[in-house]
Amino acid sequence: MKLFGYLASASEQQTPLELSEATLLASPAELREIAGFLLHAAKNMELMGKNFGHMHLSDTLRQFENSPSLIVAIGESAQAG
Repeated sequence: MKLFGYLASASEQQTPLELSEATLLASPAELREIAGFLLHAAKNMELMGKNFGHMHLSDTLRQFENSPSLIVAIGESAQAG
């Protein structure tokens, strides 16, 4: 697993940076919703295999439309298997 992200203050940033750490500032309810999204993404990833591509949290759970983007993409280790 790898983490990538953009700086909130760098609108001209073209490429995401690899992160060594990420912190979620969220309520218990938000964490449960995010966990459900991750389980849903994992199921879709397994079903679609190499055709998976990516999923956005805000496309699945509209209450996160004004939150920072959380995107799940298939990793290299999953593609190899």
